[in-house]
Amino acid sequence: MARVDVRPGRRARDRRAVPLVAIGLAVGLTVAAVPGWATAAPPAARAASTATEPAGEPGGDTPTADPTDTGPVPTEAPSTTAPPPETTPPAPTTEPAPTTTAPEQPAPTTAAPTTAAPPPAPSVPPVRPSAPAATPPAPLAGVSVTTDDITLTAAYWNAPSTVTTLRVTITNTGATPARIGLAYTLPAGLSDAGTAGCALVGGGEHRCGEWASAPGARFSTLLRVRVDGDAWKRMPLSGSVRVTATAPGVPGPVGDDEGFAVLFPPGPPVPGIRLDADAVSFDISGGSSGLDVRLGNTGKVDAEGRIEVVLPAGVTVPTPPSGCTTVDPSRTRCELGTLAAGRTAQLRLPVSATPEAQRQAPLAGAVLGQLDPRSGRARQVQMSFRITAAAALATPVASPPAPTGSQGRLAADAAAVSSDGGGGSVRRTAILLIVVSTLLVVFALTLATTSLRRRTAAPAGGPATAPTE
Repeated sequence: MARVDVRPGRRARDRRAVPLVAIGLAVGLTVAAVPGWATAAPPAARAASTATEPAGEPGGDTPTADPTDTGPVPTEAPSTTAPPPETTPPAPTTEPAPTTTAPEQPAPTTAAPTTAAPPPAPSVPPVRPSAPAATPPAPLAGVSVTTDDITLTAAYWNAPSTVTTLRVTITNTGATPARIGLAYTLPAGLSDAGTAGCALVGGGEHRCGEWASAPGARFSTLLRVRVDGDAWKRMPLSGSVRVTATAPGVPGPVGDDEGFAVLFPPGPPVPGIRLDADAVSFDISGGSSGLDVRLGNTGKVDAEGRIEVVLPAGVTVPTPPSGCTTVDPSRTRCELGTLAAGRTAQLRLPVSATPEAQRQAPLAGAVLGQLDPRSGRARQVQMSFRITAAAALATPVASPPAPTGSQGRLAADAAAVSSDGGGGSVRRTAILLIVVSTLLVVFALTLATTSLRRRTAAPAGGPATAPTE
């Protein structure tokens, strides 16, 4: 019987083609089935390189000279005192980490189970822990300031003027020693009562001497302020405090500022009427808690009630409630109708503020309450309320910070995210690897097919010589 003579070299090539086909198929199927491998290595490499780069230093507004300067700034700084204890922020609420598990299956019903096989659960890529965010180094020069408010007691109504103090707390947030300067602005009706080391330079502006401050130093100073007996007629009143820090080797000063409110008690005291108003606060998104005002008729006869709200610049009542009208952008008037003797009316007004007004907080607003009885003289009192905003506590930075890692994505990934919605480069890398693996599979199949065709089309050799018995 004739047999085809297959050369040993061709058989060796055929044996080598089978492993190549298997290897190509394994590589292609592995990369296609686990695309998460395509995104694991690049972020790790980027994280290693970006961890050594210093973060950008926070910037600050550079104060300019006041054109109303009328004299030299004192060379001696005000006296300092121990700062108030730092308030401990509330413990952060631990939020459950997002998971990528398959969606929950619906609860089983009372019907009999079917014999059909359950659908396979979708494949879930492994979840990688987020890399800890790198702590940015402290800037060479930095400073922050916080202020209390000027809060007056009921004794204010029985004095021609009142002398009080405004506490200012300063912190050197830089990494080097710095010289820190202080300036503050008082509203009309308030004046400096002789703060050592500070002088009036015009327009309510005061400037003080400089302190030599070590890195991390925190201290307070008390500014003596006189409040005129008729200052309440100008409410709401607010002021501001600014600090600057200069350090060797740092081009130009850095600064920080914060406002303060002048809060008057309800008055002047009048029998038969009571007024109260809560503070207004804006959260970090700019949403307001609203303004709650209560007007009480403590007299013995019924009276028509009215409330008038006066807000600082940038703060408004966008949609006055029923019975209220907007007199001008800063003033809203509400008619409460007849208020029976011994009763209290409560009113809630929505409040909004521009980003600039929120940044200047704390601010002050004013509420005026009036009762007009059927017989007798009208009674009227007014008071101040405080306006705070979370945006005023946020520290501006020179560049937007990189987001922390989320759902297995490293913080360094933010540098590689393109403007096409995020993660574009990662998707392109995965697609490229899948294409390359597909080409390898096609090449391996082509090589195997060619080898099989050559083996099938090879010419048959001569008949083999049968062995002799």
